[in-house]
Amino acid sequence: MIHFSAIRRRIVEPAWAAWSASPLLKYWHDLERTQHLSPDEIHQRQMSKLAGIVRYAYENNAYYRQRFDEVQIDPRGLRYPDDIDRIPLLTKTDIRQHRDLLISNGYEKRGLMEARTGGSTGKSVYVYFTEDCSEWRNACARRHDRWSGWEVGEPKAYVWGNPKYPTGLKNRLKTFLLSPVLYLDTMAITKGSVRKFARDWRKVGPTLLFGHAHSLYVLAKAVMEHGIDEIKPRAIISSSMTLLPHERILIERAFGLKVFDRYGCEEVGLIASECEVHEGLHINADNLYVEYLNADGCRSTSGQYGKLIVTDLTNRAMPFIRYQIEDMAVPHDGACPCGRTLPLMKEVSGRIADFLVRRDGARVAGISLIENTLTRYPGIEQMQIVQHDLDRMTLNIVRDGSFGEDVVRCLETSLCDMFGSKLDITFSFVKEIPPEPNGKYRFSICRIRES
Repeated sequence: MIHFSAIRRRIVEPAWAAWSASPLLKYWHDLERTQHLSPDEIHQRQMSKLAGIVRYAYENNAYYRQRFDEVQIDPRGLRYPDDIDRIPLLTKTDIRQHRDLLISNGYEKRGLMEARTGGSTGKSVYVYFTEDCSEWRNACARRHDRWSGWEVGEPKAYVWGNPKYPTGLKNRLKTFLLSPVLYLDTMAITKGSVRKFARDWRKVGPTLLFGHAHSLYVLAKAVMEHGIDEIKPRAIISSSMTLLPHERILIERAFGLKVFDRYGCEEVGLIASECEVHEGLHINADNLYVEYLNADGCRSTSGQYGKLIVTDLTNRAMPFIRYQIEDMAVPHDGACPCGRTLPLMKEVSGRIADFLVRRDGARVAGISLIENTLTRYPGIEQMQIVQHDLDRMTLNIVRDGSFGEDVVRCLETSLCDMFGSKLDITFSFVKEIPPEPNGKYRFSICRIRES
């Protein structure tokens, strides 16, 4: 079905956009141009949008009017970006407690699109936005999807938890006409489901394989172990969780392609993506303003971990201004050899809740700990670290035949050296580590509440 992609792109989609009055194509064409503006132009556009959304929220949103008045600031007099840190952070708790107050004047929830996120916390956060805002986000994603080698109109395959199949006649027709999709549910990746996925692949003919990072790794392992060669993407994008180096290597070996890593969230959409150079992730600066804060609340410098703070520059129905996304990332000041001038993020290091805590208060990136463990000790297929308190951990381990008691002793010694000699470690050997309800895997879980 690949040969139909040009017809979809050149004839069907423009006709659909005209019939449905969708702004997607206009937004996409504009975004293809803005990724090559000068860094100064990109920054100036960002600052103009930032000032605009802050002023709009103050004048049209009861929640922000109240918050700004509490700290006695008038956003109309702020300088950007120098004064941005005077604006209070927005947290997930704030959103849950003030959901209705966060809807701007002139909008009603029943007339807005709704998205829900909760992840592993089990506490949902509801996000509302207009259909126009949704099309803008889709255009942003399309621009970054094309970096991988996928082209508009070509079918896509998703390795995803609880797949969202199109509902309603209009959405099903739109998917069929514009970009057919194929799903492999990450909640049940088995030999049988992968073989069925391969059979369906031949029928649908996807060119892009898109999925949770670890789920793509599980699929790649199954493809290699069972000799399945029908799954032949021309592009691979990983998303939704940290892509470990050894996982990237195996995925690329299994499919003979480079993986393009992607970072985003339900609340604000696509945040950053790798390009073909693979030396960091380009920030979606047309839609977001990104900050990195260290433990003292000051801005992190290039190369340092920082709490990620994002401002959505386009969602006026429910503004997200200085939203503490609860992830950690590393800024990067360099320019990319690819020629695109969108600013770079060096790496995303996972959720704050996935950083483990030492007795001296220092944080340890759980994802890095897991990666070092998996590559250092034999016999470990998969591992998850759960830190209950400063002195107590559980290691959930999926082992193979080469795992020995010496590995247990080495793990115990290594973790005690890092976290303290009094560390109480429970080893739990399991057949599998199941994904969270949203289909993602958590490699490290910190149950210590942040003070």
